[in-house]
Formats: sequence, C-alpha cells, structure tokens
Amino acid sequence: MISRAVKTNRLVRLFGLTKVPMIWYCRPRVIEHNDEKIEIRMPLKRRTKNHLGSMYFGVLAVGADITGGFLAMNPIQESGRNIALIFKDFKADFLKRPEGDVHFICKDGLAIKELVNQVAHSTERHNYTLSIEAIVPSISSDVVARFELTLSLKDKT
Repeated sequence: MISRAVKTNRLVRLFGLTKVPMIWYCRPRVIEHNDEKIEIRMPLKRRTKNHLGSMYFGVLAVGADITGGFLAMNPIQESGRNIALIFKDFKADFLKRPEGDVHFICKDGLAIKELVNQVAHSTERHNYTLSIEAIVPSISSDVVARFELTLSLKDKT
C-alpha cells in the first residue's frame, strides 16, 4: 500500500506540472502527511536561493501556500463535494535567514476537516486562518518564518 505522503508527492508534482509551474520548478517534497499534520520540505538549491545564499522569500511563500493547500485537499476530496479552495489573505513573519532546506509544518488538519464538513452543509463561504511554521532542521529547530493564510472554502455543488 502506498503511503499518503507518497500519494501527496505525486499530486504535488502533477499539480505543479499542469496548474502552477512555479510549484514544479521549486521541487517541494512531502515528508509527512496525516489527518492532523503535513510537513513539506523545500530544497535550498540554485533555483530557490537569493543573492545572499538563503531561500528567496517568493519560494517561502510557495512553500507556505502548498502546505496549507494540500492539507485541505484530502478532506475536500473525501467529502465528495465540489468545494472551491482559495486563500483570502497571507501574512508572513520572517524571523531568520533560511540557509538550508526549509520544512513547512501545519498542524491544522482536524480544524480543516471540520471546516470542510461545515462547507459541505452550507451555501455560504467559510474561512479559517491556518498557522504554518518554517524551520531548517539541518541547522536548528528554531522557527525561521511564521505564516498565517486564511483558507476560504465554498461548496460549488
């Protein structure tokens, strides 16, 4: 049986290749994915570095975006409904220079599942603010960036 992380990796690559080429270009990798949490690694390579050798802030934004978005994809697919997902706003606090592979972690999976359940039984748009932390585990467990993205869902069925 294929793990959820492997399935999500395939989905991320396909989504990046067909819908948002920037995702494919950055080459993210799903490290862990379950009902409660997702962890995605964004490699620090030539294509993701800025002129100072740390990760470009646009790549950090891509990492936060896919971390929140792909944590919501499973509950949406499992609902069997045509639920539209969009991010309403984006807030970022950059605390340290990320000078290694960055891991994005979101632990809001159960709240997202509840949100999808609410949306499936409503015609209204519902919002939830996701908290995402970025760390560089090869250097330190300290948080290098914090993100807040407001996930906005509406049932189009």
